[in-house]
Amino acid sequence: MKLFSVRKSRGFTLIELLIVIALLGALAVGLIGAIDPFEQLKKGADTGTRDIVNQVQTAIIRYYSVKNAFPWTGQVSAENLSGANMVIAISNMVTAGELKSDFTTLQRGNLGKVFVTGGSADNSAVACYMPTSKSFQADPNTKYTDATGATEDTAGDTCKSGTGQIDCYWCIR
Repeated sequence: MKLFSVRKSRGFTLIELLIVIALLGALAVGLIGAIDPFEQLKKGADTGTRDIVNQVQTAIIRYYSVKNAFPWTGQVSAENLSGANMVIAISNMVTAGELKSDFTTLQRGNLGKVFVTGGSADNSAVACYMPTSKSFQADPNTKYTDATGATEDTAGDTCKSGTGQIDCYWCIR
């Protein structure tokens, strides 16, 4: 005589499913926190700006090697090139064929982040930008405490944006 009948069931109970869903949710929240999507967006923007800085610096060097003058010579006496003067210099480089004709259209929103300095006295040109992502701020090349690339941070670990820390620039000489 059987006192207990063992019933075999297939599948999961509702409680088991809820526990699995709760664990997956906790893992997803932890993963999103570790990835930090806003930091990833800043990294992407910094990568794009760094590419623009490289293009502008390379165009300046090519322009100088062909014309034996900087693209701002004769129009700008200031050492720091930005705003309308930057537009003139880029227009001169586009006209000379050192930058693509649609460069200003494609990079319109990011050109304000690029700082170019140079001087005819020492035939130098420096292109800089200020990184916004933590990983680009920690890059060893992000060490200049001004947009001219003239002053290096000697402490080595203070070049980060934030309260009590100095802003530093990534520059190409």
